[in-house]
Amino acid sequence: MAPSRNGRILKHHFHKDGQWRIATWFNQLVQKIRRRKAGQAKTLRIAPSPPSGPIQPIVRCATVRDHTKVRAGRGFSVEELRAAGIHKKEDGSAEELKLATQLTGPVMPIRNVYKKEKARVITEEEKNFKKSSHGPHQCPALWHLGKNSQGSCRTGC
Repeated sequence: MAPSRNGRILKHHFHKDGQWRIATWFNQLVQKIRRRKAGQAKTLRIAPSPPSGPIQPIVRCATVRDHTKVRAGRGFSVEELRAAGIHKKEDGSAEELKLATQLTGPVMPIRNVYKKEKARVITEEEKNFKKSSHGPHQCPALWHLGKNSQGSCRTGC
């Protein structure tokens, strides 16, 4: 119950010891060193493979907004690796492992390539095109269809 006017404060707890609630980070530097050493140990463990992780395919983004961009995919399937001749049931021999060197950086950097269109003369057909004369609002047969439907106008309008 909240105190009202100038009365007595009920159930007052003014002498709580709050030191046990305070979080400290005295081991912050030690944790940083541990993380760094763990990363170095992992790099040595996966030695012949790239330190940035497994080789990933380049894929296109899924949405309409981003379908022009490319990004790193999740990874290749075993079937794709077998078809490329990369996947083998057993690892390389001892001689091959001695010759293996550690790769640094990304194996293949991902670059978005955009082709610029050259300037051109506008055609008569493009000049005379009217957006208002095309589309579902001009054809009553298309009014009941949604924007993702596969239907088309059969009435010829």
